Amino acid sequence: MRCPSCSTRPARRACPALGRDICPVCCGTRRGVEIRCPDHCVYLASSRAHPPAVVRKQLDQDMAWLAPGMVGLSEPQQRLFFLCLTLASRVRGEGLEAARDADFADAAGSLAATYETASKGLIYEQRAGSLPAQRVAGELRAVLDEVGRERPSAFAREAAIVLRRLEQRAHDIEKLTGSPVGFFDLAGRFTRQLASQPGAAESPDPGRAPGEPAAPSIILP
Repeated sequence: MRCPSCSTRPARRACPALGRDICPVCCGTRRGVEIRCPDHCVYLASSRAHPPAVVRKQLDQDMAWLAPGMVGLSEPQQRLFFLCLTLASRVRGEGLEAARDADFADAAGSLAATYETASKGLIYEQRAGSLPAQRVAGELRAVLDEVGRERPSAFAREAAIVLRRLEQRAHDIEKLTGSPVGFFDLAGRFTRQLASQPGAAESPDPGRAPGEPAAPSIILP
């Protein structure tokens, strides 16, 4: 029987998500991306326990590039750092309107300046330079304002610190990778890895606690 997913290779693996057999290639490449695998899937459990060496190496490298941005951050600030990282892959956009690393850095910097002013009791919105950066800043702020709505002044101080770190990381990772979207690519890989963890939520939960977004199930070096 042919795999119903690709219609070319033999279907040899029972897929509990689709309720039918698929080929090993589709199972391996579409797992957790196009196919929402349940936690009891034996192939999903195996991939989590024994990720391919190339995947493990990439994850280790990604975390090594992120680690300098988290030095000295408190646990709530680290949670906020990871929340913004997962949001980055969602606010990137598509096609000609897609943002680049420089746009994200601009957005993070302008939003940090806005929160720095707010933490002093003043209201002044610092606007990003490019249209993609303005869009990214607006979408990030919509989520962050919701997270910190119960303690705006204190949250503004923490958010400003975290956004400054992300601004610098975006610049640094762009240079390290030599790609104008190296930071966004890393954010996408991180988000997919987070989503593949057992019990991971569909999206960050701003209602968990003021300034306390869900922590990722990833152990940092």
